[in-house]
Amino acid sequence: MEQILKTMLENVRNTVPLVHNITNYVTVNDVANILLACGGSPIMSDEPEDVEDITSICGGLNINIGTLNKNTIPSMFLAGRKANALGHIVLLDPVGAGASRLRTDTANRLMREVRFDAVRGNISEIKTGCIIAVTGAIDLVSDGERCWCIRNGRPEMSRITGTGCQLSALTTAFLVANPEHKLEAAAAAVCMMGLAGEIGWANMQPGDGNSTYRSRIIDAIFNMTGDALEEGAKYELR
Repeated sequence: MEQILKTMLENVRNTVPLVHNITNYVTVNDVANILLACGGSPIMSDEPEDVEDITSICGGLNINIGTLNKNTIPSMFLAGRKANALGHIVLLDPVGAGASRLRTDTANRLMREVRFDAVRGNISEIKTGCIIAVTGAIDLVSDGERCWCIRNGRPEMSRITGTGCQLSALTTAFLVANPEHKLEAAAAAVCMMGLAGEIGWANMQPGDGNSTYRSRIIDAIFNMTGDALEEGAKYELR
């Protein structure tokens, strides 16, 4: 497929995938905005009596365990099972898995009871067998057979709360829009987020701080074209 990253992005903008997010309440607004910026559409719902209906009308489900509580944990299982029953895309972001018993147990149980199309996190959080996106100094996206080694991004992105949460939502949208090319879709999302970090940093002005940088990253996603993504992505296939 020629210009595969451009195709992945254009499919998102042409299909406007609706993504249900049960996500970290620290970053929920940024998650919604990054989905709108890439061309998707967000719905946020974590009420157990609501999530199955919401998941039913969406193409994808993004589960982020960053701020677990007794209300959201049942919602994750209800929504995950419903999405599986409907054949919808499901992504897990196991934020902080390993840091506490609750997070670790919840992540492990989710992996046993819900079928995930992709898992996105850092190396300490991910031990699984589906498509994985491991983010760090070098980002790795693999299906167990092929691996994209991606070198986009800026170290300053780690000084903004929520870039990982945003990437999980972005990846879900790309997967929904490109169901026949899940590995490539996940890789395109990771490339896009890293490139947006580079563009956003290049546009920083004297006196700008991490709040401005957060907005500049979202703006870079909003304004990015398929051609710019193809040209700016830095990766190798292994």
